[in-house]
Amino acid sequence: MKIYTTTGDRGKTSLFSGERVLKNNPRIVAYGDLDELNSVIGSVVAAIGQEHQPVKDELQGVQGLLLDAGAWLATTPGAASARFLKPFDDKPAKQLEAAIDRISDELPELKQFILPGGHLSAALAHVARTVCRRTERRVLDLVEGEGEDAGLTGTMQQILVFLNRLSDYLFLVARYCNHLHGCADTLWKA
Repeated sequence: MKIYTTTGDRGKTSLFSGERVLKNNPRIVAYGDLDELNSVIGSVVAAIGQEHQPVKDELQGVQGLLLDAGAWLATTPGAASARFLKPFDDKPAKQLEAAIDRISDELPELKQFILPGGHLSAALAHVARTVCRRTERRVLDLVEGEGEDAGLTGTMQQILVFLNRLSDYLFLVARYCNHLHGCADTLWKA
């Protein structure tokens, strides 16, 4: 099977729902950022180390949820193909909230700002956090650009809530990675 198709050589690509759109279409930009976020999280997983499998498994679960969200972003509102997509409700955000609470309980209280860095896995988790924030802004741009028909309701609202929780989760994952590897958070000296 060839990896190249040549169908995108003129700057267009296909959505899951079948439409051909320019590669700089807001929908493509949004799920492109989501894909970048997923790749950075994969880098975090690779950098953590084999001895910390539970956090790796949890992050890979998040990667799967990002693929689910990406399928929704690649489908225009009301498209018939949406019936094939896995529902994206409030459960992913609630899972992240539970993980945030669990990780917070294991870390020392943070009393001042920290600088991104420390162990490589922590530094990459901070990069993932910032890519997540950008992705959240892109999805919001997409929703606003589609107007009242798509609106900030239903699945897109849940994806935005998920991304908002995910950035908080990734901040704690960064701190947790430092904790797991015996690295102190680098405090900001104002």
